Amino acid sequence: MEALVSTVNSIIWSPALIFLCLGAGLFYSVITRFAQVRHFKEMCKLLFNSNESDKGISSFQALAVSLSGRVGVGNIAGVAAAIGFGGPGAVFWMWVVAFLGASTAYAESTLGQVYKVEEDGQYRGGPAYYFERCLGQKWLAILFAVSAIIACGVFLPGVQANAVGNAFTQVFGEGNMVVTSFGEVGTFKLVALAIILIVLAFIIFGGIKRIAHFTQIVVPFMALGYIVMALIVVFLNLDKVPGIFSLIISDAFTAQAGMGAAIGWGVKRGIYSNEAGQGTGPHAAAAAEVDHPAQQGLVQAFSVYVDTLFVCTATALMILITSQYNIQTEDFNAATGAGSIIVQNIDAATEVASPAFTQMALNNVFGQFGQAFVGVAIFFFAFTTILAYYYIAETNVSYLNRYFKGTIPLVAVKVVIMAMVAYGMVNSSGYIWGIGDIGVGLMAWINILGILAIFFVAKPAILCLRDYEDQKKAGGPVTFDPVKLGIKNATFWEKRLADQQALKSSESK
Repeated sequence: MEALVSTVNSIIWSPALIFLCLGAGLFYSVITRFAQVRHFKEMCKLLFNSNESDKGISSFQALAVSLSGRVGVGNIAGVAAAIGFGGPGAVFWMWVVAFLGASTAYAESTLGQVYKVEEDGQYRGGPAYYFERCLGQKWLAILFAVSAIIACGVFLPGVQANAVGNAFTQVFGEGNMVVTSFGEVGTFKLVALAIILIVLAFIIFGGIKRIAHFTQIVVPFMALGYIVMALIVVFLNLDKVPGIFSLIISDAFTAQAGMGAAIGWGVKRGIYSNEAGQGTGPHAAAAAEVDHPAQQGLVQAFSVYVDTLFVCTATALMILITSQYNIQTEDFNAATGAGSIIVQNIDAATEVASPAFTQMALNNVFGQFGQAFVGVAIFFFAFTTILAYYYIAETNVSYLNRYFKGTIPLVAVKVVIMAMVAYGMVNSSGYIWGIGDIGVGLMAWINILGILAIFFVAKPAILCLRDYEDQKKAGGPVTFDPVKLGIKNATFWEKRLADQQALKSSESK
């Protein structure tokens, strides 16, 4: 299985995908005239839009839901893996993919808003919806929907759950060992699994509203707490900070650990973490109640900054400042002696693709409290990410339901995602992360090629940005008329505008 996963990964995550991700981000950055920089102040202002409705969630809640997917184990274990396999220079490439990816996030999230629909009393949207409505390619929409259900419902939840299990083991030990079909599993890990499954079932059976209300409280709190811990580590080691930044930048362009490894792992973990271009963000963006699609596009662009430039950088600085990391080849195995360690600062047997580097870094500064803090942070980071994965899978099941009627698929995806959480938690195989990478890569290939095709066919995201900028410059109020802009099949917004005009007409009488 591990060999098969590795082979499939090498095909999906070929240099072509890496440069496609960077190229798409650069393309949309130039086309939008670097909107991720020009509109930074507007992004911050839009965060606090509280226009929640019976059918939609507020901009902040949509940000929280999308951040719950972006801010996950990738910010802790993923950054550690990037450094462990790609060297400190991988952090630089994570920054690059975040900066450029913010423009990609704007484009895909704006498209999610433009082509959203009202289904089952709530707003839904995402790549499947805009591929069908803008490109008119139902086959591509169905392909993405199926890929998203497989990735978010089957492949990715296990990664988050696996990291939770490892973190609990780091903090509390294994406990008494129980023999299962997956080998021996510690009782502490089983207790953690039971807690996750009970709470997960309660929330996902409550729909997007319950997910949004949970994440809008948990996500800001956990992200802020994590960043504060990192700032304390930085403050206590201020003299080392200039050297660390110098190391990150210089290593990004040297042969240490292979320049290709630094770029590859930086981009791979950057996309895995911030999800820009992956096609996951537009699902939450489409559920937001806003006056103009560009507003939610800008909010989602800001979420990429929060994820990578804040949270991922916090992790990287803690690991590098305390030197609690090794750099090794991907095939390194301490037991067999295969592969090699390029830089060794800690025990060679320390697992790279895990939260271990981060836990050891905080343990170095805060003692056992630091290690326990990472365990708690991973629990909440991973749990909220699993909620986001469920919502994405649910949205794509809802899309496919127009072709395959019935409630069974929706119930099935709830059961499957809980089963994969259980599998990921008790399975110690290293290929769990590889399976997650396959899921990310599949969606990224389809979505990035799709949004590039959309630009050359209709340019809706760019038209929205220009329209929003013109209305803001004119002093408002901000409205959205897709017909006026030449945007077709934005039926939700056409109906909304018609209803608003009818209401104004009746009031004037």
